[in-house]
Amino acid sequence: MPARRWSQRVTRTSNALDLDSGVFARKDPRSIARSLKRSAERSRRRKTDPFRSAMSMLTFYINRAGKTLSASQRRRLEAAKDELRRLFGRPSRGSKGGRR
Repeated sequence: MPARRWSQRVTRTSNALDLDSGVFARKDPRSIARSLKRSAERSRRRKTDPFRSAMSMLTFYINRAGKTLSASQRRRLEAAKDELRRLFGRPSRGSKGGRR
């Protein structure tokens, strides 16, 4: 049933980023964030700045995985978002003045 796996195809063949294999399965949130940052900065096909491209791909993965993510996987990926913000020098989710 290839029609049911469109999100997997998008993750693999995104026109914005060439992701390292298994990046979202890594155990360390910092490693996930560094890999996404590196991919976003190297990409010449992205349509927006590297931070937004990397955060977009991470959010897309979390949203599409949905109920299949375990609580620990979700926590790890949410921590990777925070780490990505830190790596790009962006305010964290809880800081005042920033969007949520």
